[in-house]
Amino acid sequence: MDHTAHHTGTAHNHAAHEGRQGHAQHGGQAGASWGTAAKATVHCLTGCAIGEIVGMVIGTALLWGNLATMVLAIALAFVFGYSFTLFAVRRAGLDLRTAIKVALAADTVSIAVMELVDNAIIAITPGAMDAHLSDGLFWSALLGGFAVAFLITTPVNKWMIGRGKGHAVVHTYH
Repeated sequence: MDHTAHHTGTAHNHAAHEGRQGHAQHGGQAGASWGTAAKATVHCLTGCAIGEIVGMVIGTALLWGNLATMVLAIALAFVFGYSFTLFAVRRAGLDLRTAIKVALAADTVSIAVMELVDNAIIAITPGAMDAHLSDGLFWSALLGGFAVAFLITTPVNKWMIGRGKGHAVVHTYH
């Protein structure tokens, strides 16, 4: 369904004109399409990647150890991941408190799965934890981790969106 004809820049309830299940009806199987799940995962991956790379650069520049750098990178992945959703729903007219709740509901599981998978790939790649920012091994392990995380997180997001959770929460506000 094309929603552009009735957007006014403020939040509104799609359920009022789409039936009780709202966006869950848009997809096929389990209420969500693979395309919708992939878009949600790319959205999440973008924030995670920015935060994680910034964290790795800061930790490396400050000569921190692997654990401290990884903790910073994961924390920033969550901050950036949440902020993308937070800014989007604030633009839609939500107050800050409600926007924070929506961002937490929309992104927590997706970011957690993505970070778990991505960091596991980096940790098990021989030499990646000791590689420097100028090393191809660092970037190939990081980007490879993101690719695997995308492949694993997309079905998780599809399942959640199909049940009205995760990024489905955000769709109510745009």
